[in-house]
Amino acid sequence: MRIRRAALPALAGAVALTGAVLSTPAEAAGGVVIRHVWFDSPGSDNGSNASLNGEWVEIKNTSSASISLKGWILKDVANHKYTFANLKIGAGKTMKIRTGKGTDTAATKFQKRSWYVWNNTSDTAILTRANGSKVDDCKWTTSDPSDKRC
Repeated sequence: MRIRRAALPALAGAVALTGAVLSTPAEAAGGVVIRHVWFDSPGSDNGSNASLNGEWVEIKNTSSASISLKGWILKDVANHKYTFANLKIGAGKTMKIRTGKGTDTAATKFQKRSWYVWNNTSDTAILTRANGSKVDDCKWTTSDPSDKRC
């Protein structure tokens, strides 16, 4: 598709009026996205609860309304699954899902696992709806040092 030079100033003006260009289709549509994955917890992988909770996935609701996560699943390529309970994520809010044990809050959920989920060398965090349809994913390889912003 060709854009005529005369149309470029109008296009730039339209972008300026809307505020910012959204980086992904999921953000443009509004919804829940995987924003950040810390897959290599700090220090040695000794299996302690503190170390397990050093790995986490952060999701964000980019919409202007609360979204129910009931039955949604966060998983890796080896199919380690965390299923969300009957809860909502507020408009514009973020939530961390930590691997180990702890007390759930509105901003932090715990998978209550006794070993690591996310591979340090390469893996993919996948978020699906209760019906199995993919919402978002985030992939990393050894070129990412210990975390990946998605």
